Amino acid sequence: MNVVVVESPAKAKTINKYLGPGYKVLASFGHVRDLPAKDGSVLPDQDFEMLWEVDGASQKRIKDIADAMKSSDGLFLATDPDREGEAISWHVLDLLNKKRVINGKPVKRVVFNAITKKAVLDAMADPRDIDVPLVDAYLARRALDYLVGFNLSPVLWRKLPGARSAGRVQSVALRLVCDRESEIERFISEEYWNLSAILKTPRGDEFEARLVSADGKRLQPRAIGSGEEAGKLKALLEGASYVVDTVEAKPVKRNPSPPFTTSTLQQAASSKLGFSASRTMQVAQKLYEGVDIGGETVGLITYMRTDGVQMAPEAIDAARHAIANQFGDRYLPEKARFYSTKAKNAQEAHEAIRPTDFDRVPDRIRKFLDDDQLKLYDLIWKRGIASQMASAEIERTTVEILADNAGKKAGLRAVGSVIRFDGFIAAYTDQKEDGEQSDDSEEGGRLPEINARENLAKQKINSTQHFTEPPPRYSEASLIKKMEELGIGRPSTYAATLATLRDRDYVTIDKRKLVPQAKGRLVTAFLESFFTRYVEYDFTADLEEKLDRISAGELNWKDVLRDFWRDFFAQIEDTKELRVTNVLDALNDALAPLVFPKREDGSDPRICQVCGTGNLSLKLGKYGAFVGCSNYPECNYTRQLSSEGGAEAESNGLNEPKALGTDPVTGEELTLRSGRFGPYIQRGDGKDAKRASLPRGWKPEDIDYEKAMALISLPRDIGKHPETGKMISSGIGRYGPFLLHDGSYANLESVEDVFTVGLNRAVTVLAEKQSKAAGGARGGTPAALKDLGAHPDGGGSITVRDGKYGPYVNWGKVNATLPKGTDPQAITVEEALALIAAKAGKSGGTTKKAPAKAKAAAAGAKATKTTAKPKAAAKKPAAKTAAKKKSAE
Repeated sequence: MNVVVVESPAKAKTINKYLGPGYKVLASFGHVRDLPAKDGSVLPDQDFEMLWEVDGASQKRIKDIADAMKSSDGLFLATDPDREGEAISWHVLDLLNKKRVINGKPVKRVVFNAITKKAVLDAMADPRDIDVPLVDAYLARRALDYLVGFNLSPVLWRKLPGARSAGRVQSVALRLVCDRESEIERFISEEYWNLSAILKTPRGDEFEARLVSADGKRLQPRAIGSGEEAGKLKALLEGASYVVDTVEAKPVKRNPSPPFTTSTLQQAASSKLGFSASRTMQVAQKLYEGVDIGGETVGLITYMRTDGVQMAPEAIDAARHAIANQFGDRYLPEKARFYSTKAKNAQEAHEAIRPTDFDRVPDRIRKFLDDDQLKLYDLIWKRGIASQMASAEIERTTVEILADNAGKKAGLRAVGSVIRFDGFIAAYTDQKEDGEQSDDSEEGGRLPEINARENLAKQKINSTQHFTEPPPRYSEASLIKKMEELGIGRPSTYAATLATLRDRDYVTIDKRKLVPQAKGRLVTAFLESFFTRYVEYDFTADLEEKLDRISAGELNWKDVLRDFWRDFFAQIEDTKELRVTNVLDALNDALAPLVFPKREDGSDPRICQVCGTGNLSLKLGKYGAFVGCSNYPECNYTRQLSSEGGAEAESNGLNEPKALGTDPVTGEELTLRSGRFGPYIQRGDGKDAKRASLPRGWKPEDIDYEKAMALISLPRDIGKHPETGKMISSGIGRYGPFLLHDGSYANLESVEDVFTVGLNRAVTVLAEKQSKAAGGARGGTPAALKDLGAHPDGGGSITVRDGKYGPYVNWGKVNATLPKGTDPQAITVEEALALIAAKAGKSGGTTKKAPAKAKAAAAGAKATKTTAKPKAAAKKPAAKTAAKKKSAE
């Protein structure tokens, strides 16, 4: 019997069926150990010794593997076919060697790009040793990310309160987003005009031609810069006669795109399906690991973390066979197509992402997939099959037209395209049963019959005003594309990097665009000012290239670490003498458009408008940065630093209190103000003045006396409960609008309900809340939103539930909160198991098998190392507070 180690239990179950009784397939559940999230886990002064930690759940996995190894003939390490998979195999083997269970038994590494019976059996027949250079590259990357995160983040905490973390790739990605925002702020829109003519042929067909030249001069794009100039040209065209000068029909071929890589799949899924990068990878993981199709679990796509664009020869043959069967021989090119990537630093060791079987047309397996799985599989299948299809044949017609008005001449041009043979485009349209397509479908606008030297009749002259647009904000798709072009990060890191930026509140997503928040822009400005080299695009890309060279065996990984650490450590040391005033001066200059937006009256935006003499500047407080006056405490003007450049507060007249009226009961004045946490209502003055922040969705410009009185008077008494006789009131709290009765709370749906809800509705809402609470008490936990099936270790089912603080995964007495933004209905078994394992590791186990769990909890997390027992580092620039923080890459 041989032991086979894979990463996920879903894979283990499927592969066990393929291999039969002579093998025992066990899952590692991903990484079995990691660097502890505390200072001192990587020791530069001890030749970059790395201290690894095994959590409680992983200890059990390793014990199960070790127990199986005692009676086995050998070990096959079959983790994923990438750098992380190689590292997991190395970690597992290192831990088993420490447990002394290998004892000379053969150990082999196998990799398969798809979870199909053929792919798995072929891999088992052709094993290899662990790729040491690939592991070295992993160690170097892990150490670099740790050293940057746990040394740079404490500098941010000390010098820039409110900042969460910095990371080697994360900070550069954030800089891209912030640089684009700065471009938008600096952009000055320019006016331009376009002119076109609606013309009619002698046969009565109309078409549009645009103006391209006047008075013998070619007009460059946006060359007509004023309405006056446009009016003169329009007058020329209004009185002109028109004749066709030339008609040129030119055949053009359009070639298909290569199959998907990780980044191009994420980009396409974002633009066409609206998926985030994280969602794309979650769905792709499920398609890769396998879906139950007619009683058999089958992997539908190849491995989804790759930057290779070429398919395996047998896959190309299968695709060509499917093309001939499904579309016809005309759609099959004479020779197979071969692709090579243009991405910087790309590694093409793996195949592109493709279907494992091109005969599995999306429509045929629709009933076995959920909506998201079907959409993504359809995208992958079409791109894969199209990549081996014939080129589309397009006829592009260009018509040049002369306009003559009493000797004043102008030139116009009309362009149209017709698809004469759709070729690969057929894969993206509904296929006919016989595989044939129309030979004269249109691409773009189609022109009517137009002949050279014939006269045309003018129907209408169009003159339209336009303004140049600033560059668009990045979407997740376009940011991934840019990072790939620059060679920043790798396919497996893009989704995690973007998720980290959102989780840190450095960026938000608005209409699928990445909007940098004030906190993110402050971090970027700080790093650009004091750690310039480490957020440079070329420096980060060069470091990625060195990591690739390590994986190729061309560089020693510790030499790369030494070179990096020497300069980085010196830079960290220099910041110890950095004064806060130096930081603020640098940030004021770097973020001037954000901190000091232009005023409509043209006055100096750096002068306080309240006292008229103080200078405005960034200030650093416990909760982050804000704008304040230099005359504090005599002038206590402050303004929140928002992602809208702080201009929102000033444009709404909140640079000084706005009087709204007087409270009829207290006689105190109501004012609308702006503080560091946003606009608020205040009644009276001094420390005892009552304040109420504007609820989310309320705009300062919409606040009048009635709304201010309603808000400042909260909580609102609704009436006495008919059963208890106690008052029911409504208000707005930390978790939103609520009802309060006899010490019990119930959520309201909207802020408006706080001011309008009546007694009957309030009693109903409270009763519904009480009913749900009673149901939860009887069942021990809230009702399950989703049942994921039994846990591999027993102990009951894994369920997804909705609790007081949001959705969570439950198994026994283990409750693991879902990450922010995760769809409870989309969580997979593998993701749930990972969350449970992480939670169980922190708490020491679950209630099941109590004696063993208690023993594991008492033992705690074992720590292992790559070399000798660690000693304290002689110099560590990171603050001790780093022990409580973890930097995400």
